Amino acid sequence: MTQPHTQTGNQTAILILEDGNVFYGKAFGKIGTTTGEICFNTGMTGYQEVFTDPSYTGQVIIMNNVHTGNYGTFVKDVESSSVKIKGLIGRNLEDRYSRYFADHSLQQYLESQNIVAIEHVDTRALVSHVRTKGAMNCIISSEILDEAKLKEELAKVPSMEGLELASTVSTKEAFTMGDEKAEVRIAVMDYGTKLNILQCMVDRGAYLKVFPAKTKLEELKAFNPNGYFISNGPGDPASMDYAIETVKGIINEKKPTFGICLGHQLLALANDIPTFKMHHGHRGLNHPVKNMITGLCEITTQNHGFGVDPEAVRKAENVEITHINLNDGSIEGIRLKDRPAFSVQHHPESTPGPHDSRYLFDDFIQMIQKSLN
Repeated sequence: MTQPHTQTGNQTAILILEDGNVFYGKAFGKIGTTTGEICFNTGMTGYQEVFTDPSYTGQVIIMNNVHTGNYGTFVKDVESSSVKIKGLIGRNLEDRYSRYFADHSLQQYLESQNIVAIEHVDTRALVSHVRTKGAMNCIISSEILDEAKLKEELAKVPSMEGLELASTVSTKEAFTMGDEKAEVRIAVMDYGTKLNILQCMVDRGAYLKVFPAKTKLEELKAFNPNGYFISNGPGDPASMDYAIETVKGIINEKKPTFGICLGHQLLALANDIPTFKMHHGHRGLNHPVKNMITGLCEITTQNHGFGVDPEAVRKAENVEITHINLNDGSIEGIRLKDRPAFSVQHHPESTPGPHDSRYLFDDFIQMIQKSLN
């Protein structure tokens, strides 16, 4: 437990973990109280893209970099229409910024998005604690400093395991992107997709129609797609019976299908391969993954708290492992042997992050084009 931050004129904030650990710091962002599952991101840049990633819905994020906010925020540096994290924890959350074309400071941005944050926390110690003890819920408050009362509120927060969140962040109405005259037509199942994933397909000449999470297969087929994309998103994939059934129907269409992150997990579940809650997940821009087909290593961007059961994948007769995480051996990619469908756990669009894996979009588009010939 750290000691209260007492700098004159600064409002105190408090962070309490589910296991009883308490951290004091300085209030940042909106003055208020927030709860969620605590997690950490190891990236040193791209914080605005991280905050707006729908896969972070329901989570309070620790930014492991010492300084966050030092280049401000910019209207185009987003992955969705709003900030999706529930709260922010940092060592130094910067109100001053250096980028001359930034729209707002981080303080202004978080306030406008109603995000409660806390800084001057020993984030290295906190990340080490989460790595050891695992993911857990937490509460941040800059308006209530009564530890007993906050612990009562924290006890009411549901576990991420078993929580269905994708339908809460999915588009409410179908929309299109790209040139409608394009040869490649892709039906996108939006379970919390990032904008730059869609842009990566549009940039390769595809015409997309993005559908709400609970859209029926018949409506997808009415678009007359020649490929399907299953998006990333938040929550427990095993709780998404409606999506698992949709993905089963999609792969039975025998058209090229690509899934990312949650989409990877749903493709596995649709093939009777279970998923599981990871100890603390993978989130950052520097995770090494081995492509088992080429033998090459890729440095990848990741954001997931659930994974695909590795033993079940290896026993599945119709599934081939294509990518492995070099840090812990977890499954990072699969493809079906009897259908033109594949998926990866990491994020090949990599916004932010290195572009080592963007070839996967090329592979997907080429797979569709080949199927048309």
